[in-house]
Amino acid sequence: MVEHDLYSTMTRNLRKREATSPSQLLAFSKMPEPTSRTVSHAAEIMENSIQVMKRQPSWPTDVLSEELLSVIANLSGCLPYMLPPTCPNTCLANKYRLITGACNNRDHPRWGASNTALARWLPAAYEDGFSQPRGWNPDFLYHGTALPPVREVSRLVIRASNSAVREDDQYSDFLTAWGQYIAHDVALTPQSAGGEDCGRTCENRSPCFPIQLAAGPGPAAGAPCLPFHRSAAACGSGDGGALRGNLSAAGARQQMNALTSFLDASTVYGGSEAAERQLRDWAGAAGALRVHARRRDAGRALLPLARARPACAPPPGAARAPRAPRAPCFLAGDARASEVPALAALHTLWLREHNRLAAALRARNPHWSADTVYREARKLVGALHQLITLRDYAPRILGPAGFQRYVGPYAGYDPTVNPTVSNVFATAAFRFGHAAVRPLVRRLGPDFQDLAGLPGLGLHDAFFSPWRLIREGGLDPIVRGLLASPAKLQVQDQLMSEVLTERLFVLSSPGALDLASLNLQRGRDHGLPGYNEWREFCGLPRLETPADLNRVIANRSLVDRIVDLYKHPDNIDVWLGGLVEDFLPGARTGPLFACLIGRQMKALRDGDRFWWEHGPVFTAAQRRELEKHSLARVVCDNTGLTRAPVDAFRSSEFPRDFEACEDIPGLDLDAWTEPGPPGDGCGLSGPVDHGDAVFCEESGRRLLVFSCHPGYALHGPEQAACTPQGRGAPPPVCKDVDECADPTRPPCHPSARCRNSEGSFQCVCSDPYALAEDGRTCVDSGQLPRATWVSVALVVTLAGCVAAFSWTAIRRGTRSDTKATLPVTERDSRVPVQAHGTSPPRTAAQGPEQAPPPAPDPAPSCLPSSMQSLVLRDP
Repeated sequence: MVEHDLYSTMTRNLRKREATSPSQLLAFSKMPEPTSRTVSHAAEIMENSIQVMKRQPSWPTDVLSEELLSVIANLSGCLPYMLPPTCPNTCLANKYRLITGACNNRDHPRWGASNTALARWLPAAYEDGFSQPRGWNPDFLYHGTALPPVREVSRLVIRASNSAVREDDQYSDFLTAWGQYIAHDVALTPQSAGGEDCGRTCENRSPCFPIQLAAGPGPAAGAPCLPFHRSAAACGSGDGGALRGNLSAAGARQQMNALTSFLDASTVYGGSEAAERQLRDWAGAAGALRVHARRRDAGRALLPLARARPACAPPPGAARAPRAPRAPCFLAGDARASEVPALAALHTLWLREHNRLAAALRARNPHWSADTVYREARKLVGALHQLITLRDYAPRILGPAGFQRYVGPYAGYDPTVNPTVSNVFATAAFRFGHAAVRPLVRRLGPDFQDLAGLPGLGLHDAFFSPWRLIREGGLDPIVRGLLASPAKLQVQDQLMSEVLTERLFVLSSPGALDLASLNLQRGRDHGLPGYNEWREFCGLPRLETPADLNRVIANRSLVDRIVDLYKHPDNIDVWLGGLVEDFLPGARTGPLFACLIGRQMKALRDGDRFWWEHGPVFTAAQRRELEKHSLARVVCDNTGLTRAPVDAFRSSEFPRDFEACEDIPGLDLDAWTEPGPPGDGCGLSGPVDHGDAVFCEESGRRLLVFSCHPGYALHGPEQAACTPQGRGAPPPVCKDVDECADPTRPPCHPSARCRNSEGSFQCVCSDPYALAEDGRTCVDSGQLPRATWVSVALVVTLAGCVAAFSWTAIRRGTRSDTKATLPVTERDSRVPVQAHGTSPPRTAAQGPEQAPPPAPDPAPSCLPSSMQSLVLRDP
């Protein structure tokens, strides 16, 4: 019955053209910016090309030359994204990180950069050794048995009633929300760019890897699956570095991370120059980010709206409009900002924090350029993300012993550490938090009690609904709910609430997905090895029997169900195995996930040249101020709350555990005050049009570094030394870049025509095609061409004229017959009467009793005047 309901609601949603299906919403939330989509498309072409060559029986060897691989990479469009990036050689390169994350490590400039492959800590376990996911082939056996369908695992092992929620007595709902937010800061794996509509097939045909439902009678039996798109491939292989000569090594499918791996607040700023350009407020306050143009929240800023891709739930009134149009989602550094209210709240908090810091820094340093203000505020916000995550969040997740073992104290930047986010971390380990999501969104009033007008909101009514934050009380009620509500405790017989396994992404129209099934299927799609392989990787003993499993999973009933489904411990999916382990002391993860998460956190810290504790990044005084700051202080500074718990992650009861905001310490920005430029003639005189200039120091010299706004290129020296006589060279010029003239990275899809504009470009489609949501691809608009509409209009007009002509002729003919039979008195009664009651004058020709003939009906006005003369007159 459950399978029938889940599938039937989804199919009803898909049949309604005006409704956005759950799978479309998932695709929207995983939609990266255009550069990532271009990389993804090129990677699919390269992978398919290598796969075809590998399967050719006439190919003499399993080894391709580096030259041939280079040709394939070049023709597919992958080569520009596989070569090492050109790193800037200015003093700013040591002061501010690039928005793409590239060049953080000078020896390995692609480590941690956006649009590169996720790291493989173990070799991929594909069924064909190349790209086919685990479970792709029904006849492929693991220890003599097929892997169980992921939906069966979700239904029999993971799903729990929404009412069966055990609350965490130590931690607040803010801990869960922060984990999801940070997961979105370090990884986004887009869906495959393949054109197949995975909502219309239940076959494993790339890019579709459908989630099979249980067979049985009922409507679902005809198409027993839920749609699932595979993750996008990455250009290249392994680390995404140099090409390799071995075909199997070069060709194995890797998944792409569209964001930077670093804890750098990509959620706020994006992971590409194009995203950064869209998010910055270029015309407003210096260094600020864009905000909602029309709406405010008690005078405070709200996230702007992404007008180009309306995919979110509309307000109730709009939902009843014809075709139930989708509403715009929030625009943020990550496309998933509108998924749930907690995420939207955190994105809004950090937008406000950036703009608050930018205004305060500008007030202290009026000589700073807009670019300097922006870079310094971004640097501060990124540092606070790092500090809150490693100091406050990670120790609670890993427990004291786990944190000490896998992370430990900071010992400085290590250029040999690869910070790239691993596949197993992003796809399995850091998804442990899904088991701690409450099925109810609490919105509380100033007294931290439920608001009469805003009762608890079922999570299924909150997915992709930014209007609820805008229209239903703003940010404060949601933040109060996160602070004063305990998190859901991850209990082995209450792993994931039904709202996530049966009603994921339900909007105003029917439809649902299953988050547990998605997680399991995603792990198989990425070729993650099984549970025991990862335990061995972490130095943990393999579990070979049910008795072994019982040593790490206390719930015997759960172990029995897992063994019944998987038959052998080696077959267990890593996400499930790590999720059900008993917690370590003081932790919210078991031994396996503590290892995988801890290792990743340590790599993100130690392998980041711009980590906030690394000596050159901040001064000692600035580091001392940063240590005072906290998430509670961010809440106080950017909401209407006057009291908050000092530790936002601790379970707190109002008013006992809440402190007045003025008593919660924060950083003093006086440590960022810099003296104005000396009178050396360098100054900021002669600013660069369409660009900016930033001061920095290198080896005791003051330098002025120039940059151009997006869409412009620098012509002239990138930096100039400041001397007592002024700049050592004339200022450079920022000239418009003709993006349309770049053959290696065309900005528009081949289906569109590129038109250059000042500082930008526009993709133009020929009638009747229209731009797709990406703004770069032409798709069928579903309408007739304009020329066809003109033809149709002419045909309709002509047909109307012919009908009018025929009707006139019929009426005149009928009138003539009627006049011949009418009595004289009736004819006389139609004689018009002049004013004052006098009779009209009669001519001799008319005779004494003859009335003048009636005027003929006018010719149809739609005909030309030459045709109107042909209309029949009275006989």
